[in-house]
Amino acid sequence: MKYSRTIIFSTLAIAVVLTVYSPLSVAQQTSESSATQGQAEQQTTVEHGEVVYVSGNELVVKNTDTGEVKSLTVQDSARATVDGQELSVHELKPGMKLERTVTTTTTPKMVKTVTTIRGKVWHVTPPTSVILTMNGANKEYKIPQGQKFNINGEEVDAFHLKKGMTVTATVIKEVPEVDVAEQKRVIGHVPTPPMEGALLIEGPITPAAAPTTPAAAPTTEVAKAEKPKTLPQTATMLPLLGLLGLLMSGVPVVMRFLPRR
Repeated sequence: MKYSRTIIFSTLAIAVVLTVYSPLSVAQQTSESSATQGQAEQQTTVEHGEVVYVSGNELVVKNTDTGEVKSLTVQDSARATVDGQELSVHELKPGMKLERTVTTTTTPKMVKTVTTIRGKVWHVTPPTSVILTMNGANKEYKIPQGQKFNINGEEVDAFHLKKGMTVTATVIKEVPEVDVAEQKRVIGHVPTPPMEGALLIEGPITPAAAPTTPAAAPTTEVAKAEKPKTLPQTATMLPLLGLLGLLMSGVPVVMRFLPRR
């Protein structure tokens, strides 16, 4: 909420209670203040950052939304919730991702101060100012334009004030002020490093097709000859020798039938 100007009202000399011939019984100044609050307004901002450097209470953070790098001095009591754990600035590590939410509450108010003054008129410059004596000291007050004074039940202006009159004056000031309160909350997480050798793919991922089984090679009609197995060496040379003996015994018979020359 914006205010066009500061409002200050000073109302002086509400009533003149004594005359110049009366002694000053009490000389004092008291003040009371009160405030009237208006409707509060809230504004929430969210910032995203990455821890770049940490040393003691010094924290360097890069705003990932704008690219701006800031150096901050963080108090020891400040905490950030990182992956569910409450961490101080000394426990933050470079690479951590942070998100800070700031909620600002602005509450306008009007502060009214009422000051009651009792003193003796020492000097008056009508219609702008009057000097009152209080506790042996003089103090000047400005008289608002059109201010009236009550003297013995009669309202008069500053021109009717005389030196030595004891007066009671009320000064009212109203000043607009604004109370601003901030609530900060920081959360974050530690990014998981990618697996070694893994590819980082941007965009939608299409499910991979099921691997196909390679077709079997066509079979041929001619089968490969199997290597003959080695027979056990159980046979002897006797049958072969018998066959040779039989052939040799038939040689004379063949020779008999051959023609002679």
